[in-house]
Amino acid sequence: MRVLVTGGAGFLGTHLAAALVAAGDEVTVLDNLRRGNRAYVPDGARFIEGDIRDVEVLHTVTRGVQRVYHLAAQSNVLGAVADVEYSFTTNVIGTYNVLVAARDAGVERAVFSSSREAYGEVDQIPVAEDRAMNPKNAYGASKVAGEVYCRAFQGGYGLEVSVVRLANVYGAGDHGRVIPLWLGRASRGEDRELYGGEQVLDFVPVETVVAALRRASATALEGQPVNVGSGKGTTLRELAARVSALPGAIGGVRVLPARPVEVTRFVADVTRMRSLLGVEPPSDPLAGLEALWEQTRVAKRVLR
Repeated sequence: MRVLVTGGAGFLGTHLAAALVAAGDEVTVLDNLRRGNRAYVPDGARFIEGDIRDVEVLHTVTRGVQRVYHLAAQSNVLGAVADVEYSFTTNVIGTYNVLVAARDAGVERAVFSSSREAYGEVDQIPVAEDRAMNPKNAYGASKVAGEVYCRAFQGGYGLEVSVVRLANVYGAGDHGRVIPLWLGRASRGEDRELYGGEQVLDFVPVETVVAALRRASATALEGQPVNVGSGKGTTLRELAARVSALPGAIGGVRVLPARPVEVTRFVADVTRMRSLLGVEPPSDPLAGLEALWEQTRVAKRVLR
């Protein structure tokens, strides 16, 4: 299978690209390296440095491709709020460009990585896919717009598009989000910064997400978006306690005022993930925490 992974040098993209290469697919990675790292692109994948806002590059890399995994985005909530223009031109216009290129190239199916941020703040959990989308911030709004264009292309141009709404993905190679930030702080003896403290979130290992993306590429979802998460809620206070209990973790927890742009409650209803994609959620969403902690400590020793 000839596949394109946009954003394939980023955290999630490199995990996906590695799995596709291992499965024998012919993988092309497109990334502008704003957050991605060329060194993490797996051997066996063809790498092209480029931006999804560049229409010419997109049409070149989609030629002859059978599947497109569209992961490239401004994927950080605070970053999207701080730079709304980049978020809009990348997440909205860039997604439109990817869909046009995929349509023109005769791609069989595209997979769009949306986000739990599309729902905004909810009054009841778990959250099923038929819940109205009411984004709370610029990042969520950009993902809603991307989904709307996906539906338009599926209905109006015959391009098969699978939409997956990702919960809080974590795993090796991530940076700038709560789990890697807190593990780093615990290794340096710095307090973990807890903004607000009432959050209930759905953490899901990157391996589960990769499995779901691959299944979404092989499944005709007929316009039905699918949540990808653990289906279990973890409070950030519980996460802080898990981090503090790791062997050798030092430092405490410092509670700071809540950041208004951040969604504080989300747990995915994973019924469709199970029934449509055949992917089972993890029994313990944070089972990978210990392995990440060891990697963090090893990296710290190497840097010394």
